[in-house]
Amino acid sequence: MLKKVVKNKAKLAKGHRIAIVASRYNSKYVDSMLRAAKKELTQSQVSIEIVRVPGAFEIPTVASALALRLSKPVEAIICLGVIIRGETTHAEHIGNSVTNALMQLQVDHVLPVVHEVLLLENIEQARQRCLDGSCNRGLEAARTAIEMVRIMGRLTA
Repeated sequence: MLKKVVKNKAKLAKGHRIAIVASRYNSKYVDSMLRAAKKELTQSQVSIEIVRVPGAFEIPTVASALALRLSKPVEAIICLGVIIRGETTHAEHIGNSVTNALMQLQVDHVLPVVHEVLLLENIEQARQRCLDGSCNRGLEAARTAIEMVRIMGRLTA
């Protein structure tokens, strides 16, 4: 049984910038997470930049470019993707590579990188985590990003 998304309704002052890097692969599920994240960030008056990439493997490269960008810097990056296991170990290799790259990016740049690149066993898990409004990982990602921007703002003030 999945836990429902935490009801953390922390708001930010207007003018904060958060980027979302979202895979087009498994778009039915990723698009649902993206819609939920956008809705939550918009309600919190956050400026949103969205970059779509072909698949999960491309997410860290674009997230790195966003972290390094000096013009229009972002205060957090949300990464959305869905990887569904198949008959080979390919999905696991992609999932591990993406996870390691995003963790390293976050530590190297002291920038919140919210990892919702889901490595799932099957379509049913994707449906539960991406299409169910009460457990949508895009909503959870947006709330985590907002909270992390607030925390980092306090630590660096």
